[in-house]
Amino acid sequence: QVDVVQSGGGSAQPGGSLRLSCTASGDRIRINSVVWFREAPGKQRELIAGFTGYSPIDYALAVKGRFTMSRPDTKNTVYLQMDSLKAEDTAVYYCVVNDDSWGQGTQVTVST
Repeated sequence: QVDVVQSGGGSAQPGGSLRLSCTASGDRIRINSVVWFREAPGKQRELIAGFTGYSPIDYALAVKGRFTMSRPDTKNTVYLQMDSLKAEDTAVYYCVVNDDSWGQGTQVTVST
């Protein structure tokens, strides 16, 4: 079983930055994939970044060039650095490890 805990997020002004973290834990865990989703009110869930195995990290067009996802570090933590934030980035962000282990979600609010 993999437990996933998220942290970070909060509020920022347009043009600002925030960083999310996603830490996986469990016995003899091996991270093969991590993806980030977001859900905004009234909108469909959106896949925004992720990787599987040794594949390059892919980004949705809506965040490409502004968001940067890291690979797992020695503490099995993945980061999502979000720069040049826009109001439309406001959403609850989720990370998913190995396709089926979800974090609890983190609210990101971008407003003046």
